[in-house]
Amino acid sequence: MTAIVEDLLENYNPKTKYDYENAIHEIMQEIALLGLWRAKFFEHAAFYGGTSLRILYGLNRFSEDLDFSLLKPDPSFDLLPYLKEVAEELEISGLKVKVEQKIKRPENPIVSAFLKTGTLETFIRIGLDESLRRFTHSDEMIKIKLEVDIDPPMGFSTEVRYLAKPIPFSVRSYIPGDLFAGKMHAVLCRAYKVRVKGRDWYDFIWYINKGIPLNLVHLESRLRQSGNYSSHAALTKEAFLDLLQQKIQSVNFEAAKEDIRRFIRDQREIEGWSADFFLSLLSQIRFSIPH
Repeated sequence: MTAIVEDLLENYNPKTKYDYENAIHEIMQEIALLGLWRAKFFEHAAFYGGTSLRILYGLNRFSEDLDFSLLKPDPSFDLLPYLKEVAEELEISGLKVKVEQKIKRPENPIVSAFLKTGTLETFIRIGLDESLRRFTHSDEMIKIKLEVDIDPPMGFSTEVRYLAKPIPFSVRSYIPGDLFAGKMHAVLCRAYKVRVKGRDWYDFIWYINKGIPLNLVHLESRLRQSGNYSSHAALTKEAFLDLLQQKIQSVNFEAAKEDIRRFIRDQREIEGWSADFFLSLLSQIRFSIPH
């Protein structure tokens, strides 16, 4: 293990196997961001999604994927040169990570890749106590999906945020109000075929507590692009709140709590979750534009 990983790991004070997995996962994310910065990726794209909230804005939960959006549509965008820089940065850090780019379907606006490392091998490399790693199977993987939207809906703004570790560097990100719009698009449109994404609802609470105003213009742009809003009228506060109320009433919040458990340390945070609780938050949503 290099001093880079050792230094980053100290920030987490991990106790359990899950703590170590989450810490390594996030360290891989941070080093990948550094590699993208070195490759000047953020001259063309911006960070968004739950992981950007976690790393750049202080969201108190772990997150799985790295999601990015080009600053303007570019159907010819090539992710491969940036992945090479990411792979090199991870190798220098001492983490043995395999980088795999997925083959993109022509109709899909998302370009993606996976960063993978063996859980047990990584635990051994960091010197994890045998009592914590003995129940880890040799085929277990710590995996990060990296996705880039090459046909982003418009109406968003970005800002540059700075990170001090592993070294000082900068990341371009959606501003919080536009991140909120992206999260509300996910909340309204995610089908929940496999499991309810409790992470969506955890993040929703975070936005409310922070008083971050929702950008309705960008949300409408996302909804129209995905085919989930076809009215000739602009999306109003009232129309949005009606859609969100219907969604809340359809969600199994016990299943949502099960989804979020492994991403948070304090399970008391989610004890009070219910449809009535989330409905009570609707009146607290702020908006960045009048309607």
